[in-house]
Amino acid sequence: MILGEPQPGALLMDTSLHDILASYNDRNPLEQAYTIPASWYVDGRVAELERQNVFGRTWQVVARVDQLQQPGQYVTSDLAGEPLVIVRGSDQQLRAFYNVCRHHAAAVVTEAQGTASILRCPYHGWSYGLDGSLKGAPEFEGVCSFDRVQNGLLPVRVETWEQFVFVNLDAKAAPLADFVGRLVQRVAPLDLASVHFFERRSYSLNCNWKVFVDNYLDGGYHVPHLHKALNSVLAYKQYTIETEDRYCLQSSPMVASNEDAATSATRTGDRAWYFWQYPNFMINLYQGYMDTNLVLPDGVDRCKVIFDFYFNDVSDSAVERNRQSIAVGERVNDEDVGICEAVQRGLHSRAYGAGRLSVRREAGEHLFHQLLAANLKSGLE
Repeated sequence: MILGEPQPGALLMDTSLHDILASYNDRNPLEQAYTIPASWYVDGRVAELERQNVFGRTWQVVARVDQLQQPGQYVTSDLAGEPLVIVRGSDQQLRAFYNVCRHHAAAVVTEAQGTASILRCPYHGWSYGLDGSLKGAPEFEGVCSFDRVQNGLLPVRVETWEQFVFVNLDAKAAPLADFVGRLVQRVAPLDLASVHFFERRSYSLNCNWKVFVDNYLDGGYHVPHLHKALNSVLAYKQYTIETEDRYCLQSSPMVASNEDAATSATRTGDRAWYFWQYPNFMINLYQGYMDTNLVLPDGVDRCKVIFDFYFNDVSDSAVERNRQSIAVGERVNDEDVGICEAVQRGLHSRAYGAGRLSVRREAGEHLFHQLLAANLKSGLE
C-alpha cells in the first residue's frame, strides 16, 4: 500500500463528509495526482454539497440570447432545485427572478418559454410586471401592513456572454466576466456569432454528472479506443490540452479520411476545438458547426445532458445536411453514454478507490477536480 493512496472498499456509512472530502489532496501536482475518490461520485451528501456550493454558487447557462431578444420573451429553468424565470423587459433590460409567487409559492410562469406582457400566477391570479414588481393581488383589500413594493418577484443575477445567458444564485459572486476569465479572449477569434441555433436534444444518463465531465476532459485519451470514426478525422498525436482559470481547451488538427463517410463529410475544417468551462458547460467547434453540452445532476447516479446544435447555414436547403451532422454527434454520444454508465457501476465497486492521471492527457480533469474540491471544501468551513 502506498502512503496517502485512496484505498478501495471504504464503507461510506461510517465515514464523515469531512473525511470524504479530506481523502482527496487537491494540492498534488498532476504528475503526483489521483482522481477524486469514488465516494465523491456515489455519496448523497457530496451531491447535496454540490447543489449548494457548486451549482448554487457558480454562473450557470440557462438560455440562449436569441430566445430573449424581444420585450416579454421569457424562458423558465431550474437550477440547484430553484425554479427560475428569465425575461426581457419592456425597457429591453434582461432580468431573472425566482419563479415563485410571493403569495403561496406556486410557479408564476408554467411554460418552458414564450412571450407575455405580464406574468400571472395561475393559482390565485397574482400578477407581476416584466420588471418583477407586483401589479395585482386580487381580493386583498383590508389586509393590514401589506406592502406591494416588498412583494415583487425576488431577483436573481443574470448576465450574458456570446450567445449564452447565465444566472448565479449567489448574490455575492464575482461578475460573469471574472468567472469566465481569459476564455473570453480565447474564444473571440472563433466567431461564435457566425453559427445559428438549429435544434436541441436532451439525454438522460445513468451516471453521476462528474463522470460525463471526466470523460470529456480526458484529453482525447479515449477517442482512439471508443470513437473510431471521430478519431479517423483527428490528428490524435498532435492533440493539445490547455488549462487556464476555470476552463480547458482541447484541440486537434483535422485530417482527411475515407474511413467513415458521414464523419468526414460533417466534421471538417483545419482544426477541432473543444472548450470546457467549469463546472458543466462545453462548446465544441468545427468548420461551420458548433454544439454545446450542458451537464446537470439528477440525483447521485443520474444526470441530464442538453445538446444544442448550431450551424452556419440553417436554411431549409441545409436541413438534411444538418441532421446528418447531428446523427454523427449522436453516435459519438451513444458511445460515451455506454462507457460513462459502465464507469458509474465501477465506482460503486469495493475494488476501486481512485485512479492516477495521465500527465500527457488529463490536465483538464485535474483542473476540474481541483476547482471542485475548492468549492466543496469551502462549503464545510
